[in-house]
Amino acid sequence: MTPIAFLDAVPARLLSLALAGALAFLASAARADGETPFLAGQSKSCVKCALEKAQLKRRDLAGVDLSGADLAKAVLHRSRLIGAKFTGADLAGANFNKTDLKNASFANANGPAAMFYESDMSVANLAGANLVEAKMQKARLVRANLDGAKAADAILTGARLDDASLRGVELMRANLIGVSFRGADLEGANLEDSGLIDAVMREANLKGANLSGADLFGADLTGANLAGADLSESRLSRAILTGANLTGANLKGALMPDGSVHE
Repeated sequence: MTPIAFLDAVPARLLSLALAGALAFLASAARADGETPFLAGQSKSCVKCALEKAQLKRRDLAGVDLSGADLAKAVLHRSRLIGAKFTGADLAGANFNKTDLKNASFANANGPAAMFYESDMSVANLAGANLVEAKMQKARLVRANLDGAKAADAILTGARLDDASLRGVELMRANLIGVSFRGADLEGANLEDSGLIDAVMREANLKGANLSGADLFGADLTGANLAGADLSESRLSRAILTGANLTGANLKGALMPDGSVHE
């Protein structure tokens, strides 16, 4: 039988499945070709690689490009990741504790429950990232970009976000005790029911922010812009509001610094 006659005899469905399998195999081989040199330290690029649960702690990975890679539950503890690219990567449950992530990009990354304890993420780009339930205690996020990030129920106790941009960020029910937001831009941010005890928000822009039900006990809001903000049912006991702009703010039911409940 000639090759052409053989192909004519093969049902179209079986031929289609065979071709699909061949293409999948080639794609898998291409990914493996990228993963092997990367894991061996021979390459700085592993775009869309499968690196789930990869052990990459204490590695010098400055400038690596892991855009779109699967790094779910990967361990990068104490690694050097300055300028690394994790754009669109899957970082669910990944361990970035005590890593150097200055200038790194996490734009639109998926990192629910990821760990960034004491990591230096100064000037990092986390715009649009999913950081729901992320653990970021004592992380340094000075001048970082978290615009539109989703970080509901995240833990950021003691973190520093001075001069950071958090426009439209979602931080509902987040633990923000002792966080520093000096000069940060939180316009339109959702901080509903968040814990902001002893937070420093001096000169922060909270215009139109949702702080309803938030616990701001002892928070320093000196010079903060709270114009149009929703502070209903919040706790402002011992909070410092010196020079704060409260024009159009909703304070209904809020417990004020003097102990009174705002009508």
